[in-house]
Amino acid sequence: MLIERNELQFDFGDARFDTRQERDRAFLGWVFDQFLYGEVTGIQCGHWLYRAPTLAAASFLARQAAEELSHVKRIRKIQELLDVKPADAHRAVKFLSTGMMGGTWGEHVCLEMALGEGLVLTIFYALATTIDDEGIRKIVESACLDEERHVTFGEAETAAWLARFPGDRAVFLGQALLQWMAMRRLKNFALKKLPPGHPVLGKFSAFYDHTLEKFDLRARKLGLADRPLREIPLVARAVLLLSLPFRTFLMRRRRPKRLLTETYLSDEWIRSPDKA
Repeated sequence: MLIERNELQFDFGDARFDTRQERDRAFLGWVFDQFLYGEVTGIQCGHWLYRAPTLAAASFLARQAAEELSHVKRIRKIQELLDVKPADAHRAVKFLSTGMMGGTWGEHVCLEMALGEGLVLTIFYALATTIDDEGIRKIVESACLDEERHVTFGEAETAAWLARFPGDRAVFLGQALLQWMAMRRLKNFALKKLPPGHPVLGKFSAFYDHTLEKFDLRARKLGLADRPLREIPLVARAVLLLSLPFRTFLMRRRRPKRLLTETYLSDEWIRSPDKA
């Protein structure tokens, strides 16, 4: 990955959730409600499997779909261990998971896989180090391994896409900026959920800022920006966001739409079976 675990990991020290406490179970239940919705969006893998540019990418997505749906079962198991019932996700999470669904392969691998799943991975790492229940920790750690593969794939595919279509970089930057702004808004809602005087959640604001910083860093490492998102001048931000719908429309019209059923004979798996 462009950012390894030791850099993504936030230092909570010895602070831990106590799953014997109702307030901790309630908060963790809310957190896993958001993840549950995100994993259910794994059905979108089918959409991209149909539109995959290579057989290697199609093979990866077929595996990813199974992993995402298996995460649904794992999260339900966690909710059972916490003795909480599943509930609806916050509208900002729904927007980030489905409202930002791309219209091209490049958008999918950049915004949903590299950036989006990179964000999820940062939170998974935090949960894996702060939850006191060993059974829950093991489930989260197993999900981390899957998410790491998804992020790595997204980063590699993004690099390949931008090498082929460098003009898409500005569109991706505008979309990433929109995601970043939505996440900043979600922070204010999440802060209202925090019980006072909690050893882990007392560090939540710093952790959230750390998470946004790593999202920002990954966007730069992907080549979308040459400076931190927060340092983009307000006028430049306005231009990026106001022009985004039109730029996105044009980009999606111009990008390849041929399916593997039309291009498979030129695919590397067909031409070089030893590389399949």
